[in-house]
Amino acid sequence: MRRTGIVFALILSLFAVNALAQQAGTKDEAVALVKKAVAHYKSVGKEKAFADFNAKDGGFTDRDLYIVVYDMEGNCLAHGANAKQIGKNLMELRDPDGKFFVKERVELGKTKDSFWQDYKFANPVSKQIEPKSMYLEKVDGMLFGCGAYQK
Repeated sequence: MRRTGIVFALILSLFAVNALAQQAGTKDEAVALVKKAVAHYKSVGKEKAFADFNAKDGGFTDRDLYIVVYDMEGNCLAHGANAKQIGKNLMELRDPDGKFFVKERVELGKTKDSFWQDYKFANPVSKQIEPKSMYLEKVDGMLFGCGAYQK
Protein backbone atom coordinates (compact mmCIF):
# COMPACT_ATOMS: atom_id res chain seq x y z
CA MET A 1 0.00 0.00 0.00
CA ARG A 2 2.79 2.41 0.93
CA ARG A 3 4.75 1.74 -2.30
CA THR A 4 1.66 2.47 -4.35
CA GLY A 5 1.40 5.87 -2.69
CA ILE A 6 5.04 6.66 -3.39
CA VAL A 7 4.76 5.58 -7.03
CA PHE A 8 1.58 7.64 -7.41
CA ALA A 9 3.34 10.70 -5.92
CA LEU A 10 6.27 10.26 -8.30
CA ILE A 11 3.94 10.02 -11.29
CA LEU A 12 2.13 13.19 -10.20
CA SER A 13 5.48 14.94 -9.79
CA LEU A 14 6.50 13.98 -13.33
CA PHE A 15 3.24 15.36 -14.68
CA ALA A 16 3.76 18.61 -12.76
CA VAL A 17 7.32 19.00 -14.08
CA ASN A 18 6.12 18.31 -17.61
CA ALA A 19 3.30 20.87 -17.26
CA LEU A 20 5.76 23.52 -16.07
CA ALA A 21 8.13 22.77 -18.94
CA GLN A 22 5.28 23.18 -21.41
CA GLN A 23 4.46 26.58 -19.92
CA ALA A 24 7.90 28.01 -20.62
CA GLY A 25 8.51 29.74 -23.92
CA THR A 26 11.42 28.65 -26.10
CA LYS A 27 14.16 30.61 -27.85
CA ASP A 28 12.55 29.84 -31.21
CA GLU A 29 9.22 31.17 -29.94
CA ALA A 30 10.97 34.32 -28.67
CA VAL A 31 12.49 34.97 -32.10
CA ALA A 32 9.10 34.36 -33.76
CA LEU A 33 7.39 36.80 -31.39
CA VAL A 34 9.97 39.52 -32.13
CA LYS A 35 9.51 39.00 -35.87
CA LYS A 36 5.73 39.17 -35.42
CA ALA A 37 6.11 42.38 -33.37
CA VAL A 38 8.36 44.03 -35.95
CA ALA A 39 5.95 43.14 -38.76
CA HIS A 40 3.05 44.50 -36.69
CA TYR A 41 4.94 47.74 -36.00
CA LYS A 42 5.65 48.19 -39.71
CA SER A 43 2.02 47.45 -40.56
CA VAL A 44 0.09 49.54 -38.00
CA GLY A 45 2.63 52.11 -36.81
CA LYS A 46 4.30 52.89 -33.52
CA GLU A 47 1.33 54.05 -31.42
CA LYS A 48 -0.98 51.11 -32.17
CA ALA A 49 1.83 48.53 -32.11
CA PHE A 50 3.19 49.68 -28.74
CA ALA A 51 -0.33 49.70 -27.25
CA ASP A 52 -0.75 46.11 -28.45
CA PHE A 53 2.67 45.09 -27.08
CA ASN A 54 1.76 46.53 -23.66
CA ALA A 55 -1.70 44.93 -23.49
CA LYS A 56 -2.00 41.48 -21.92
CA ASP A 57 -4.59 40.60 -24.58
CA GLY A 58 -2.81 42.40 -27.44
CA GLY A 59 -1.43 39.22 -28.99
CA PHE A 60 2.17 39.77 -27.92
CA THR A 61 2.22 38.05 -24.53
CA ASP A 62 2.41 34.27 -24.40
CA ARG A 63 3.09 32.53 -21.08
CA ASP A 64 6.50 33.90 -19.98
CA LEU A 65 7.18 35.48 -23.40
CA TYR A 66 6.48 39.17 -23.96
CA ILE A 67 7.74 42.03 -26.12
CA VAL A 68 9.91 44.90 -24.90
CA VAL A 69 11.05 47.91 -26.92
CA TYR A 70 13.88 50.31 -26.02
CA ASP A 71 15.28 53.33 -27.76
CA MET A 72 19.04 53.68 -28.15
CA GLU A 73 19.27 55.81 -24.99
CA GLY A 74 17.87 53.03 -22.80
CA ASN A 75 14.34 54.38 -22.50
CA CYS A 76 11.68 51.69 -22.26
CA LEU A 77 9.05 52.36 -24.93
CA ALA A 78 6.97 49.19 -24.50
CA HIS A 79 6.94 46.33 -22.00
CA GLY A 80 4.47 43.47 -22.11
CA ALA A 81 5.07 42.31 -18.54
CA ASN A 82 5.69 45.48 -16.50
CA ALA A 83 3.91 48.69 -17.49
CA LYS A 84 5.74 50.55 -14.68
CA GLN A 85 8.94 50.44 -16.76
CA ILE A 86 7.40 52.19 -19.77
CA GLY A 87 8.69 55.73 -20.20
CA LYS A 88 11.64 55.23 -17.85
CA ASN A 89 15.32 55.31 -18.66
CA LEU A 90 16.65 51.94 -17.53
CA MET A 91 20.34 52.27 -18.45
CA GLU A 92 21.38 51.86 -14.81
CA LEU A 93 19.20 48.81 -14.20
CA ARG A 94 21.23 45.81 -13.00
CA ASP A 95 20.43 42.14 -12.79
CA PRO A 96 21.07 40.27 -9.49
CA ASP A 97 24.70 39.68 -10.52
CA GLY A 98 25.27 43.41 -11.01
CA LYS A 99 25.19 43.29 -14.82
CA PHE A 100 23.98 46.54 -16.46
CA PHE A 101 21.84 44.60 -18.91
CA VAL A 102 20.01 47.52 -20.55
CA LYS A 103 23.28 49.39 -21.03
CA GLU A 104 24.81 46.24 -22.57
CA ARG A 105 21.74 45.81 -24.77
CA VAL A 106 22.04 49.34 -26.12
CA GLU A 107 25.78 48.97 -26.73
CA LEU A 108 25.22 45.71 -28.63
CA GLY A 109 22.47 47.40 -30.64
CA LYS A 110 24.89 50.08 -31.81
CA THR A 111 26.90 47.52 -33.78
CA LYS A 112 24.41 44.73 -34.54
CA ASP A 113 21.04 44.55 -36.24
CA SER A 114 20.06 41.39 -34.33
CA PHE A 115 21.62 39.57 -31.39
CA TRP A 116 21.14 37.47 -28.25
CA GLN A 117 21.87 38.72 -24.76
CA ASP A 118 22.09 36.71 -21.51
CA TYR A 119 21.22 38.07 -18.06
CA LYS A 120 18.99 37.28 -15.07
CA PHE A 121 15.47 38.63 -14.63
CA ALA A 122 12.24 38.01 -12.74
CA ASN A 123 10.04 35.49 -14.56
CA PRO A 124 6.45 36.85 -14.61
CA VAL A 125 5.04 33.30 -14.40
CA SER A 126 7.23 31.75 -11.67
CA LYS A 127 7.96 35.06 -9.88
CA GLN A 128 11.55 33.83 -9.47
CA ILE A 129 14.82 35.37 -10.69
CA GLU A 130 15.97 33.14 -13.55
CA PRO A 131 18.64 33.12 -16.27
CA LYS A 132 17.22 34.56 -19.46
CA SER A 133 18.35 34.87 -23.08
CA MET A 134 16.81 37.76 -24.97
CA TYR A 135 16.67 38.04 -28.75
CA LEU A 136 16.69 41.62 -30.04
CA GLU A 137 16.30 43.25 -33.45
CA LYS A 138 17.12 46.87 -34.23
CA VAL A 139 14.46 48.61 -36.30
CA ASP A 140 14.22 52.37 -36.90
CA GLY A 141 16.66 53.08 -34.08
CA MET A 142 14.73 50.97 -31.56
CA LEU A 143 15.43 47.55 -30.06
CA PHE A 144 12.55 45.05 -30.19
CA GLY A 145 13.14 42.12 -27.87
CA CYS A 146 11.70 38.97 -26.35
CA GLY A 147 13.48 36.66 -23.97
CA ALA A 148 13.19 33.00 -23.11
CA TYR A 149 13.91 31.89 -19.57
CA GLN A 150 16.53 29.15 -19.43
CA LYS A 151 15.31 26.02 -17.68
